[in-house]
Amino acid sequence: MIFFSTLLAAGTVLQPVKSWVIRAEGMPRAAVRADNFSAIAGQGISVALLGGFRALAADLLWLQTYRVWTEENLPATQALVRLVTLADERPLCFWLHGARMIAYDMAQWRLADDGRGAPAEARRRISEEQAAAALQRLEEARHHHPHRAAICVEMANIHLYARKDLAAAARWYREAAEAPDAPYYAGRIYAELLKRQGRYPEAYVWLRNLHPGLPADDEQAMSGVVLARIRELERYLEVAEKERYAAPMIDAKAPRP
Repeated sequence: MIFFSTLLAAGTVLQPVKSWVIRAEGMPRAAVRADNFSAIAGQGISVALLGGFRALAADLLWLQTYRVWTEENLPATQALVRLVTLADERPLCFWLHGARMIAYDMAQWRLADDGRGAPAEARRRISEEQAAAALQRLEEARHHHPHRAAICVEMANIHLYARKDLAAAARWYREAAEAPDAPYYAGRIYAELLKRQGRYPEAYVWLRNLHPGLPADDEQAMSGVVLARIRELERYLEVAEKERYAAPMIDAKAPRP
């Protein structure tokens, strides 16, 4: 009996969610501006109304988001990505996956609609607009999930792949590398992005400071690879023997990067 009562309550509470989804799906495909779906979101998913069903509402909305995403329905996907986190801002995955949809998929959909033969400047503008929208979503995510490396990594990747901005990507990878939950690869990628910008001395100093904190017995830390990159930079920068990084005993067996 309790089970059926719960289902009934859920159906009643989630009815507004269903209405918002219907309105989102009914939007014309040409309406791609943020203000076109902000009106829907502005109706507000009341957290108080959803109560204990926030997670369920967000899950249902995400399933609907995935469905319209597979249909390449840009306005509905755009609206639902927003509605999911209005229902429940706690799952980080909703923010990250939503930002990827906005930055990459929606850019491709718009290019397809506008014609891939459009001038390079028009294509660049579309990519910039979608990247900016995705970065804004991730800034909102940082408000709810401060100091999370995954958000910084996502922002770095958007700058790198969507905007082709090495300097901005490097800044965000450094932010990720310095976060409390930093993945080991963030520091390595930051150094590689410095090198791609010709900032070899900075990359060398960074890796020298990074290596001592890498556990040699953790494969993900890739201590040996980092050490090999340090040695490569020392050769490139012609670092004097006496000024070289004082490596541990495993130096001679360090693998090539």
